Amino acid sequence: MGPLSARLIMQRGRPKSDRLGKIRSLDLSGLKLLSEHLDPKLLSRLTQLQELDLSNNQLETLPANLGLSHLRILRCANNQLGDVTALCQFPKLEELSLEGNPFLTVSDNLKVSFLLPSLRKVNGKDASSTSSQVENLNRELTSRVTAHWEKFMAAQSPEEEAEKAQADFVKSAVRNVRYGPESLSEFTQWRVQMISEALVASGGTQVHETGIPESPPKATATQEPRVCTSSPAHVEGPPTGADGSQPALDLEPLHFLQCHSKNNSPQDLETQLWACAFEPAWEEGQAGATSQTVATCGGEAVCVIDCQTGIVLHKYKAPGEEFFSVAWTALTVVTQAGHKKRWSVLAAAGLRGLVRLLHVRAGFCCGVIRAHKKAIATLCFSPTHETQLFTASYDKRIILWDIGVPNHDYEFQASQLLTLDTASVPLRLCPVASCPDAYLLAGCEGGCCCWDVRLDQPQKRRVCEVEFVFSEGSDAPGRRVDGLAFVNEDVVASKGNSLGTICLWSWSQTWGSRGKHSTLAVVVLARLQWSATKLAYFSLSTCPDEGLVLCGDEEANVWVYDVRHILTQQPPLPTAPQAPMQILKWPQPRALGQKVTKTMVNTVVANPTFTYLTALTDSNIVAIWKRQ
Repeated sequence: MGPLSARLIMQRGRPKSDRLGKIRSLDLSGLKLLSEHLDPKLLSRLTQLQELDLSNNQLETLPANLGLSHLRILRCANNQLGDVTALCQFPKLEELSLEGNPFLTVSDNLKVSFLLPSLRKVNGKDASSTSSQVENLNRELTSRVTAHWEKFMAAQSPEEEAEKAQADFVKSAVRNVRYGPESLSEFTQWRVQMISEALVASGGTQVHETGIPESPPKATATQEPRVCTSSPAHVEGPPTGADGSQPALDLEPLHFLQCHSKNNSPQDLETQLWACAFEPAWEEGQAGATSQTVATCGGEAVCVIDCQTGIVLHKYKAPGEEFFSVAWTALTVVTQAGHKKRWSVLAAAGLRGLVRLLHVRAGFCCGVIRAHKKAIATLCFSPTHETQLFTASYDKRIILWDIGVPNHDYEFQASQLLTLDTASVPLRLCPVASCPDAYLLAGCEGGCCCWDVRLDQPQKRRVCEVEFVFSEGSDAPGRRVDGLAFVNEDVVASKGNSLGTICLWSWSQTWGSRGKHSTLAVVVLARLQWSATKLAYFSLSTCPDEGLVLCGDEEANVWVYDVRHILTQQPPLPTAPQAPMQILKWPQPRALGQKVTKTMVNTVVANPTFTYLTALTDSNIVAIWKRQ
């Protein structure tokens, strides 16, 4: 679709007329319009336009001078909007639709309410509650900025230049005035800047708590990146294992997404993506099932993606953070009316040592746990207790938390249950499948360790019970273990202890020989052939229901192993490493719509039924395959 024309507008406008100035309703939905296609000179001729439908296009911004001063209804659903400040040009707007714009946040919802005082409905819902919230925030922020002005100016010397002092005050206010939950910080800082500038302009004599800026305020946040989706294409020549004994899986690459880009740059091929996790299906009768929704993390963002459509459903950003890990749980919450509701909660953590608890459907952060003083490498929820969360940090500690259930104000009150000391940095956490309330495994920089995590024991701070040895004839723990997962209730898959292989070993047989030993040689069942790379931190995953093990490599391949015969075969098992059933090759760069010449797949995860597979790279690409 190219730029709009008067002819097209007259064709799609109502009532039918040969004069643009008589059109009152205009449907421009589904035309693949880009922002630059909206010509302000042309649209400003629609002097009587009251209803405009721009949904299902590819708009990233709205031009700031469309001149539609009588507009009352605006539909912008299913676009790529990353900023709402241009909406202030529609002071009479009463109804607004913004669903399906994955880069808008809860702060943008509050900005909309502030910018459009006549607004009655947003996304088909009453806007009055949000308007009341904005009024309360404005009142408190105005009070705090005014107090900060008095304190700031009192500290200035008479010789200080007034203009410089005023500029410094605005910067100081934005930096120091805080109010409300962290999830609203983008909105509150935006308003603090506006209030501060108004205070400076009036000479400190008055500040309007509400009001509409005459021109679009300067954006305080950059636009979010667009989603890039490849056209579906089957992998050339379905690959098979070296022995050809098992049929390869028929996997179709669906989407290649660049949804963690810095500053919305399609040239960003450097943001490192670290972890992903499929949202379980929490409905009764669907134990172990998953939805087609996956959470990914990397850079300062956490994205929640619909695998079938490739749409980024929700996005949470924390400036200055780098997210390393995500994990899902579901909580039963009692509302103020006494109704029970099931919440999907996503925990995300990383560089700053904070755990953020995200209410994904509502699109806001409802709790922050200051868990560690150093970065959090990984986290996971207990499979049996929905409020219990393990966090593992570069401070060489693993902490078990009870995050509790949010109160009526959607606030969490987390409590610390256990502290587990490690001799080296923990990289992967894995509750023992057959007894998750009793023991926790961790893959660490110095090897694989196990802790007793039973809460009926008196000690609240514990050292590891056992370190596992993978090398035959060695009494010392092995090298780094950077991949760890249970294939079933007994068999563990681990990676990193030996080059070029993934080890499958028996928990029950290994633990049964423990006695009083502090080190244990694992009972190896089989080894899987993998890349001979010396690079580390390629995380493996498993699909227990399908008997599959998955791992990426430095050449952007995904190694798929069918280990069902190993799980059922009686000893002795083959001594030679088993070849993969399949190696998924990374598509050619042209399939990605950009020049990706070299990349590594460091994380690969599939849902339990292996319907969808998600792989993350070190070049800011989320790849999604679907099983046919």
